[in-house]
Order: sequence, then structure tokens, then C-alpha cells
Amino acid sequence: MASSSGSDWSLGGESSFPCPSGRKLTTSDHLRHVQSMANVPSAAGAIPHLNAVILGEALASEEDELVFPSVEFSRQALVPSPRKYLEMYKRSIEDPARFWSDIASELYWKEKWDKEVYCENLDVREGTVKIEWFKGGITNICYNCLDRNVESGLGDKIAFLWEGNEPELDGTLTYKELLHKVCQLANYLKDVGVKKGDALVVYLPMLMELPMTMLACARIGAVHSVVFAGFSAESLAQRIVDCKPKVVITCNAVKRGPKVINLKEIVDAALIESARNGVSVDVCLTYENMSAMKRETTKWQSGRDIWWQDVVPKYSTMCPVEWVDAEDPLFLLYTSGSTGKPKGVLHTTGGYMVYTATTFKYAFDYKPSDVYWCTADCGWITGHSYVAYGPLLNGASVVIFEGAPNYPDSGRCWEIVDKYKVSIFYTAPTLVRSLMRDSDEYVNRYSRKSLRVLGSVGEPINPSAWRWFFNIVGGSKCPISDTWWQTETGGFMITPLPGAWPQKPGSATFPFFGVQPVIVNENGQEIDGECNGYLCLKGSWPGAFRTLYGDHERYETTYFKPFPGYYFSGDGCSRDKDGYHWLTGRVDDVINVSGHRIGTTEVESALVSHPQCAEAAVVGVEHEVKGQGIYAFVTPVEGTDYSEELRKTLILRVRKQIGAFSAPDKIHWAPGLPKTRSGKIMRRILRKIASRQLDELGDTSTLADPSVVDQLIALADI
Repeated sequence: MASSSGSDWSLGGESSFPCPSGRKLTTSDHLRHVQSMANVPSAAGAIPHLNAVILGEALASEEDELVFPSVEFSRQALVPSPRKYLEMYKRSIEDPARFWSDIASELYWKEKWDKEVYCENLDVREGTVKIEWFKGGITNICYNCLDRNVESGLGDKIAFLWEGNEPELDGTLTYKELLHKVCQLANYLKDVGVKKGDALVVYLPMLMELPMTMLACARIGAVHSVVFAGFSAESLAQRIVDCKPKVVITCNAVKRGPKVINLKEIVDAALIESARNGVSVDVCLTYENMSAMKRETTKWQSGRDIWWQDVVPKYSTMCPVEWVDAEDPLFLLYTSGSTGKPKGVLHTTGGYMVYTATTFKYAFDYKPSDVYWCTADCGWITGHSYVAYGPLLNGASVVIFEGAPNYPDSGRCWEIVDKYKVSIFYTAPTLVRSLMRDSDEYVNRYSRKSLRVLGSVGEPINPSAWRWFFNIVGGSKCPISDTWWQTETGGFMITPLPGAWPQKPGSATFPFFGVQPVIVNENGQEIDGECNGYLCLKGSWPGAFRTLYGDHERYETTYFKPFPGYYFSGDGCSRDKDGYHWLTGRVDDVINVSGHRIGTTEVESALVSHPQCAEAAVVGVEHEVKGQGIYAFVTPVEGTDYSEELRKTLILRVRKQIGAFSAPDKIHWAPGLPKTRSGKIMRRILRKIASRQLDELGDTSTLADPSVVDQLIALADI
């Protein structure tokens, strides 16, 4: 059952491109940066110039240490040694069709894919960029997440362990119970006219109903667009206008810590705004989150708004599956772009399913007895791949947490770990750094003995945070899967495999199976050995996004034109003498704040919408907790005084238009901005001023008015 021609989800114009059965690569080409450490032992030994540490020992403070898994851990690991990793990686690159076919065959397919397992063209010089995996294969990801597990005897296994904002609020769902609830919601959606290919916007907090909704959409072939329930009404409206959903699903309110956030009011405002822009939504299904707000106090629009609890439970607990082609769309997820307009990243079904299942299994060394907790929200890609789909495809028990990690105190995470006997804990460096600032006593009051593997996601984790995470949280015994990947990649790209490689604190180590990272210089030439440059990927992988919704030209321009022949990640990367990869952050105008990618243009647009702001330029700076903070240079309109009141209203304007997470950390008053004679803002200079690297400003003679730089430096602390 292929997608209909002319669909809104079209992946771009037709073009002929090669459909290889295997890439023509030599061993020296694709393995040159993973072979250097292939012969290290599986436990600590004499490593020249390096401080070798076995898990279970306290970690030393040297920058260049190797951390080995214990012999016992490696013996039980899915990938127990560098040699086994190298064997599997080599096969995944030299014969990707057979490698991924073997893995895909472990999942359920109603019909097998076409003869060609994948077709790809990543080179804009050879025609339209296009990626397909398992085309012609008929499947359904919801069926594989739920029905397949129930049919294999896991119906009574806990699928979700839900922890509410308040410690006394919790709940569970078995795989069978989750399947029944998903079917009820799917039947309701069909009853209100949702069909295969239709879009739904989901604006829910971390209730079990969020992944439940995603699965219900997938079951009937609908395309879900989950919007983080922290975005403003304006941002939500923008996404509604772009994808034109049949239904919006939300809840009346949520509590984050002691604060109540009225989500329904935000949705109401967004629906008014989207209607002004020509997109009206007839159904707003609203879940009553009774712990945050009663229905009696919820604003209501009769005829459009429907209470979830009033309708969904009345439907049958059985719903037939809509079988879809592997290349039919699964979800749309918006990510910030440097132009100011969010990009609608489109993922399709089959390849994403295979890739998330596989990366989850191997990167966390998953065992059926594990209890897994990822602290991410499903409003971001991490929640899609590693709260919902990846774990459920493996039949895992997943903790879902609605609240704040430091509420009612900074020991909440470890209380939850002990309560549910969490064995795999996956979180962001931002949270690690935040908890580091509090007393270790908050960690040490809980046993955390169940922990087996730790994970890091969203941004590079600095070595000091890595060591604290390892020593204090993991008790010097848990490997850390420090994962590098993106919304666009769908799943992990460079990551340790816990039982295989020795780790270096702060390094993402080596590529996952089927992934070919290369570091290139400004001319797009691959650099060998120890180096620093732009991180690109050559060749496709099953989890890759297929297009930007409605804008395939932007897809090609953003990701494939900067370095023709490669996918450009937008990140910088260094590779050390041992072949380990170290991510160095964004190289474009997107700021990575606590793992959230925020376009500088979005923040600048929000600032200049204030009537007293004439101009603004935003850059990212290092931040102790967030990784990167937002630093805004603001030029007020003539005659306006610099004031604390104006500073606060500018920050409030950004919070209102985009969301609290995008609020500037610093407003730097600017009588003018450093510009070239052609009017281009020299952000390089602004970054140096923001980070107080005043001796590294470089040549300012090309500026239209070089004196602006001295004025900015003089105003740095005002």
C-alpha cells in the first residue's frame, strides 16, 4: 500500500538516482578511524600514555583517561568487546542491505520490502536528494510496539510506570492495557473523521496519554505532530498553520513543581491565531488533568472542545491496524532553523522503526529485566525515539515522569530510581550540571543500586559533569552512553556501546552500526587522523529524515548543499589520536540550550517586535548549567533609556512569543552593532565580546564603524 501520488507528504520532485545493493568502499576507507583501538583488552590493561580505569574504581581527574567496563559487565553485554563491535560495524558498512534486512526481519512485516533494501542520493550535483529504506514493505509501528509484544506473551508486563508531579501520584499500564487504551483513542479519532495521512497536533505534558496518542495516530496511519507543552501560543499556532491538523489534542493544565500552567488557554489562543491565518480546527480533544485543574474552572468552547474522559473510554478496545508502506509518513517534528521559521522534519515509518529499535537495544545494552527511564519530554525527538518507540519495540518497561526533577527537592530523580528500581537512566547534561550544583547528599541519601547503565543526550557533556555522573550517581560502576544524534537523524549516530569500548569522559566515542561520520575542512575535503572540522555523514541510514515538510528545497539547501555528497550535521567535531569523536557544538546560528535548538533569528524577531527595540543580535555563550545560554545585544529606539524595566519586558516578550526556555540570559545594551559596509552583522565579534575574549577580537577595520566595538565593551556590565 504505497502513498498516494500528489500527497501533501511528498518527499520532493521525481529524479532518477542510484539504488545500490551495497556501497563500494574499501576497508581502509570506512574503518580507518575505528580500527586504532580495536585491539584493546576488554578489561583494564597497560595502556601507554593513558590512565586506565576499571568500572567500580573511583575515576581519576586526568583529561586523557580510559574507562573500561568490568569483565563481568562485558561478559554479559550484547556487544562485549571492541573486536565484536568492529566485526558488526564492518558488516553494516560493507553490506548494509543484508545487515539491516536481518535486523528488520526480527520485526513484523505484513509484506516484505522490494528487492532493493534502500535507495539513496545524497549528492545534490546528481539530482534530487532522496532516501528510501524498505520501500514496498508493509508494516505498522504501533502493531510492532504493542500487539507483537502482547502476542509474544508480554501482555501482563508493565509498559509504563507513570510518576506524577507530586510524589504520591503514580500509575501503571501493562502492554495489554496500553493496547486497549490506544485502540479506544484510535477508534474515536476515526469516528471524528481522521484518516490515513491526516495530521494531528498534540500539545500534552508527560502523561501516559502523550505516547498513547502517538501510538493511536500510528495505528490508523495518521501523522502526529507533537508540540512541546512549553511553547507559546504563537509558536503553537505557527505549527498548526503549517501542517493543518484535523484535530488538536491537549489537556486543561499541568503542574510543574508548585506552578500550574494553563495549557488549554494557550491552545485556545493558538486556535484563534491559526484561524486568522486561514486554518480552523473543528475538534479540540482535552484530557482533564485533575491534579492540576478541575474541568469546572476550564474555559470551554462548545461544539469544538471535547473532554477525553467523556468520549474515549466508550469506544471498543479493539481497533484494526492500518497497514502502511515503510516510506509512508509517521510523524512531523518541528525544530528551530537559522532563518527564523521552524523546520518540519518528516520521518517515515519503516526505517525509523528499525533504527530506533536497534539503537535503543545496543546503545543501552538492553535486557528484558531492565527498567528504563528517559527524562526527556515527547515534545522533542528524544521522547519520540527513546521514550515511546525504541523502548516499546523492545518490550521494555518505561518510566514516564510528569514533574520537575528538583521538586520537591533535588533528590527527586534518585527517589524515582529507587522507587521503580530503574536500571537504565538517560538524561541531559543540563540536568546533570544542575544537580551537581546541589549537595551530593541529595544523591547519597538514596541507594541507586539498581542502576546499570547511564546515558547522556542533547549536547556534549563536559568531562567534569561526566565524572560527577559516573562517580556520584553511578557509584563508579555504570558505563555512560554519551549519545550524539539529532532530530533529523532519528536515532543515535555516534555513541559508546557500554560493554564494548573503553570510554573517555566527554567523548561520544565511535559511530553506531551503518553510520559513516567524516570530518571535513571548509572546502569539503575529508580530513584524516587527529583533526578538527565540520562533522558530516556519508551514505544514508534507516532512521534518516526524508524531507522538510512542504519545503524539499530548504531540506537540500540546509543539509546537503554546504558539502555536496554529504549530509552536513551543522556541528563541529574533533577526532583525537585514538579515533574518538568529540563534539564541539553548533557551527551555525542555532543555539543549543539544554538540548533545545533555538534559532537566533527566532529570538531576534521576538525582541524587535517590542516597540522600544530597534535592533537585536543574538549569540550563544557557554553556560554552566544549560551548555549554551542566550546572549542578546539590543539597540533600543532613539530616545529610549537603558533600564531594568525595559530589560525585563524584552525578556518577557521572548518568553511569550517562543517559550520560557528561549528567554535571554543576558541583555547587553548596544548603541549600535558591528556591521560590515554591506550591512552584515559581524557575529564573530559579538561572540568574543559576550564570552569576554576581548584579546581575540581580530581585525575590526572592515567594519563600517569600528568605534562601535569599544562602545559595546564599555557597556558589557551594565
